[in-house]
Amino acid sequence: MSTKNWKDLAAAKKAHQQTTIPRQWIIANPPPKDQLDVSALPESYGVLSAKDVEITNSQVDVLLAKLADGTWSAMDVTTAFSKRAIIAHQLTNCLTEIFIERALERAARLDEYFKKTGKTMGPLHGLPISLKDQINIKGVESTMGYVSWIGRYTSKNSVLADILESLGAVLYVKTNIPQTLMWPETFNNIFGRTTNPYNRSLTSGGSSGGEGALVALKGSPLGVGSDIGGSVRIPSAFCGIYGLRPSYNRIPYAGCVNSMQGQDSLPSVLGPMSNSLAGIKTFVRAVVGAQPWLKDPLAVRKPWSEDEYALVEHGGGKGLCFAVMWDDGIIRPHPPVIRGLEETKTALRLAGHRVIDWKPLKHDEIVNVVDDIWGAGAAQDYQTDTAISGEPVIGTMLPTPETPGRDETPTFRPLSKGVSAYELWQVQKKRRELRQEYLDHWLGTEKVTGTGRPVDAIICPVAPFVAPPHGMNKTADYTIVWNGLDYSSLVIPVSKVDQALDARKPRHTFYNDADKANYELYDPITYKNAPISVQLVGKTLEEEAVIAMSEIVDKALKAHSPVVRSQL
Repeated sequence: MSTKNWKDLAAAKKAHQQTTIPRQWIIANPPPKDQLDVSALPESYGVLSAKDVEITNSQVDVLLAKLADGTWSAMDVTTAFSKRAIIAHQLTNCLTEIFIERALERAARLDEYFKKTGKTMGPLHGLPISLKDQINIKGVESTMGYVSWIGRYTSKNSVLADILESLGAVLYVKTNIPQTLMWPETFNNIFGRTTNPYNRSLTSGGSSGGEGALVALKGSPLGVGSDIGGSVRIPSAFCGIYGLRPSYNRIPYAGCVNSMQGQDSLPSVLGPMSNSLAGIKTFVRAVVGAQPWLKDPLAVRKPWSEDEYALVEHGGGKGLCFAVMWDDGIIRPHPPVIRGLEETKTALRLAGHRVIDWKPLKHDEIVNVVDDIWGAGAAQDYQTDTAISGEPVIGTMLPTPETPGRDETPTFRPLSKGVSAYELWQVQKKRRELRQEYLDHWLGTEKVTGTGRPVDAIICPVAPFVAPPHGMNKTADYTIVWNGLDYSSLVIPVSKVDQALDARKPRHTFYNDADKANYELYDPITYKNAPISVQLVGKTLEEEAVIAMSEIVDKALKAHSPVVRSQL
């Protein structure tokens, strides 16, 4: 491979990707580059039939019900989402690997099974599921944005891919990522940049940015991303969809490729991304129901708990107490983010729940510890994986010029040459102590909730901004902190930026220079149409409760949205 220029290798791979796109689904008149909002375009090109539109506008629970009763065939549903995925890709550049012919063959086999037996193959029978590029599928490449990895066809499925197929799912596309995965945006030298479907001048987030854009455009009913510092939640928030970051090893990770493999003190996790909470719940319940701990030695032995989903430990879901974290004491969020929190608070109070303020505890220290753990070996990891092809390590997400290696390194991109094992142990020890302090801090809120319980869940920003312009997402502290604590967290869409409601407000004091720089970055025109979301945070391994409480929050927002606006 090294005998060729890395740029030629990348161009050849991108050209090959084009040959995997069915020509009959290529749109004749793609939107001009200055058309920023493309969210409503997929149904306008004549590629989707009326049936395709109905299918792709359906949520996961509806899809599965109609697949199970024979209303729609697996071939119908796979074809519809495949078409829409290809349209989404032409609008936002969200895909890496496309294997639709293989998916349609799989769908035909599922239909034949259903015809012969009258039964579904499993709880996900006929459901198309998109996967982030790093999740291995037998016979499909996983480049992870590295030119050096072009041509590496995997010889076996990851454990998750095996489980999904055993449950009846149809795998059909893989989605775009940044080189190394360790960016909250999505650009690499092979496939290029993924843009935000609501405003293509803004980032889709990362590192699961391809999933975020694809799901937002309804090119997938359910996708799987990964999250080591926010990589499920950031694109979910920026693209206006739901996304869950489960605790370590709740969802099996074995058989996936990754950066920093062997770094086990702060592992990446896989999590679902969907247009509905039904999709999030369906995924988690089905996957943990397949006993992944018998297939992945690190997977937690924890079956789905209906008691936890019923919120038995949280008063049965009646009269909950939520705590809003307005900022982390480091960077105060922009006006749209604050409005999202205010709307959520008002909706929950109208729904009969208590809402108090959350005082963040040592968030700066937690984030620094996470950065130190990554920095112990990340730079060497990145350089090793790029050295084979001669491709430089990308140092910026700025689009002009797209020059790999440019010195524009955010704080979450480690530059350290590494530390000794002993030094790393001290960092890990400090992290353990911080986790204990935070748990004690949370449990101590029992004195102020009025429910006889500690705070049931925290509601906070996903970032100090909605989706920013490309190259400007330079902090992930609002998500990294929960990775450091291993708290389960779920993103809930709230609204979109409104020029009138989200005007810039004067501030005279700032936490620090970064806070002031973030304030000066805001202009409601720049962020036009960007989705607004919040993040609901529970404690470690509380996935069922986090999903259930997110359903309560989502229902309150939808029920009280007009009233909420009138009270702000």
